[in-house]
Amino acid sequence: MNILAIDTSQNVLSLALSSPNGVFHAEMHAGQRHSELLMDWVDKLFVTSALKPKDLELVACMKGPGSFTGLRIAYAAAKGLSLSLGIPYAAVPTLDCIALPHSIWPGLVLAVLDAKKNCFFASFYNRGQRLCEYMDADAQTILDIYSERAQEERTLKKQPLLVTGSGAELFVSKINNIELRNRPVLDPFFSRGRALEMLQLLDNDDNIKYIEDIMSAPLYLRKSDAELNLNII
Repeated sequence: MNILAIDTSQNVLSLALSSPNGVFHAEMHAGQRHSELLMDWVDKLFVTSALKPKDLELVACMKGPGSFTGLRIAYAAAKGLSLSLGIPYAAVPTLDCIALPHSIWPGLVLAVLDAKKNCFFASFYNRGQRLCEYMDADAQTILDIYSERAQEERTLKKQPLLVTGSGAELFVSKINNIELRNRPVLDPFFSRGRALEMLQLLDNDDNIKYIEDIMSAPLYLRKSDAELNLNII
């Protein structure tokens, strides 16, 4: 299936395109330049893959949580391609994609993004299954939930926590002074994008559950600063 996956949920711009000629992938640190770089790199992937836009069968983006602006940029691009090409578009939960490569990890996996304001967007996984709701919480609250989960299953308690996602390094630094029985393991590739994982979740017969209505919006766990400031005024 010819699928274009777009990840602009954090500072890394990650794109993946599946085609009869294989999977083509591009990734770079974009910072605040996602909107400037995105479509140029989509065009480059089409050229490299020898596909044309009319050959696409599905376009996908991250559903969230993530950067407010980054999520909106990807949604706008995905909806635009969907409408212009007459194809469906899908949105895949960001934290699920982040945790996917660690489905064989024997203990708990924490997928975590920096949510600013001393908090994180996060969720726990085990063997590829999400164990709780998506969180917007500080490091101590997340650790308390980890302790509860580990207590419930003794086998998990014996295994170190694996922390991954673009907020992983910051999260680990926040808990350095907290006494833990097992120190968490930091995924060495925590900061990369997850467009390839999005393809992996979509390129199967179950991808219908990710298809979005054209009027849908990203998953936000809190109001944006602009909305909060508007309420104050």
